[in-house]
Amino acid sequence: MTIAADALRAVEAVFTERIAANTAPGSSWAVFDRGGVVASGGAGVTSLDPSHPARGPEPGPDTLFRIASCTKSFTAAALLLLRERGLLDLDTPARSFVPEFSPEVPGGGAVGPTVRMLMTMSGGLPTDDPWADREESMTRDEFDAMLAAGIRCSAVPGTGFEYSNLGYAVLGQVVERVSGSTFTDFVTRELIEPLGLDVRFDRPADAAVPLATGHRRVGDDGWLPLPFTGPGVFSAIGGLFASARSLAEWAVWLASAGVGDDSGPLSAASRREMQQLARVAAKRQDPAAATAPQKVFGYGFGLFVEYDDRFGAIASHSGGYPGFSAHMRWHEASGLGVVAFETATTARVSQGAELALTLVLEAAEATRPLSPAAAPWPETLDASVAVSALVNEWSDAAASAVLATNVALDVPYDERRAAIETAWAAIGGRIGASTQAVDAAGDSPDHLVWFLPGATGRLRVELRMTPLVSPRAQTFLVSVESPEASGA
Repeated sequence: MTIAADALRAVEAVFTERIAANTAPGSSWAVFDRGGVVASGGAGVTSLDPSHPARGPEPGPDTLFRIASCTKSFTAAALLLLRERGLLDLDTPARSFVPEFSPEVPGGGAVGPTVRMLMTMSGGLPTDDPWADREESMTRDEFDAMLAAGIRCSAVPGTGFEYSNLGYAVLGQVVERVSGSTFTDFVTRELIEPLGLDVRFDRPADAAVPLATGHRRVGDDGWLPLPFTGPGVFSAIGGLFASARSLAEWAVWLASAGVGDDSGPLSAASRREMQQLARVAAKRQDPAAATAPQKVFGYGFGLFVEYDDRFGAIASHSGGYPGFSAHMRWHEASGLGVVAFETATTARVSQGAELALTLVLEAAEATRPLSPAAAPWPETLDASVAVSALVNEWSDAAASAVLATNVALDVPYDERRAAIETAWAAIGGRIGASTQAVDAAGDSPDHLVWFLPGATGRLRVELRMTPLVSPRAQTFLVSVESPEASGA
């Protein structure tokens, strides 16, 4: 799908203006579609550290940043890969693999979080971002000792959403104990390398590799460069380095599951499962936007999922690490997406990325609507022609040929015929016997809504087909379009 040049310039302006407003010292971004990265850019500087070899140059699409919690999508993919190999049941209690993990549950219940619960942020563990973000380098022995000393749940596992990094650290250990490899080695060998991604858990040793430094705000306008942490048990929550280009390539591969692309190490079915809302969460809103409509929002496997009124399902994940802010998001129906990084702890680059994707989708919608679902079945289109003929000139025999048995049982044919004549009279009568569907749209292949013109208005006709291989219309509704809907 072609993205208008004006939209890409608007995206660039979003991130340039953020850096000009001193949101962070530097940023990098990329816009992608199903074919890969279509535009990218950067603003600001790679580092304010005087000792940094790349101090000064603007970050580019291949500059490495910490992607922080966007790493969780790799952790979830690793677990699903083990499931596909028959080595892991997601509904097994996590303590079966990590016996040291036996958290206290409110009320003293014996229920323990399963692997699935931890993957969907419903393990009952409390939110822990500030603490966990500083624990990346913890060793396995230290982690085991911490678990053995006691962990406490804030809710009964499986009863609600609460974002937990500790849960994903435990999942990293599940990967290790099932696979027999370290978590970082397994993800690198089984996911990163087969996909050819420039993604890594270690800071590059080669000074020639472009690398952004993270910063913490000091005072009103100052920035303090922060040191990097190294891999450890908590790498499963956010330990990866990636560039805008390479994280976009990962997102393109995840999004390609929507069109049945089975390439790569993990099946399209499992990648689609990652992007299904498994646990609903409260949508946190900016107080300044308190009047904005709430969206259905929650967590899948290593990804957030929300349903936008205009565009439909959007998959995403943010990342916040000391010195870094990251975000990736894509529109599931079209594959259009945005990846963005900024080099400041509290930058909240997700705000810029969300605006950028909206700009891209709005521009694309001007030439090709993105929200309608899959194309109608041929049988749905055929039925719409037959039903239009019925609305113009009723025949019981013709009705029985296209309508399912429930239709006459729900409302007898004579009542339907009389109601249709009343509807025609309300819009001044027929102006022809057209069976052509006007402004047709549906919410799924088995569904269609269209309009038939009359002398002073038009009729709204709706049908929904049965789930049979040779379907008939089980829903058949005719009504007068409201003046508000028609613009009258």
